[in-house]
Amino acid sequence: MSDAAHIAVIGSWIATAIGFGLWLYGWFGAKVPLQRQRLHDCGIALVFSAILVRVVTQDRPLGVFEWALFFIGPLFIAAALWRLARTS
Repeated sequence: MSDAAHIAVIGSWIATAIGFGLWLYGWFGAKVPLQRQRLHDCGIALVFSAILVRVVTQDRPLGVFEWALFFIGPLFIAAALWRLARTS
């Protein structure tokens, strides 16, 4: 794995941790429903983006699960970004 791909994978794990943190804070810390939804949407966009980075940078061929994530991930990201734009 090249240095750029290694840095991307490390960044994707950091983004995954931040995304899960936002998602958990939305469940347990946010009291306002709109704030909770926005935190969930930010978390979903970060987690699925990070997963797509790891799928693209892996060295082995894609399996069925990776192909499913490769096609479903952008749908979840687009839906989350659309909701974030609508609730601004």
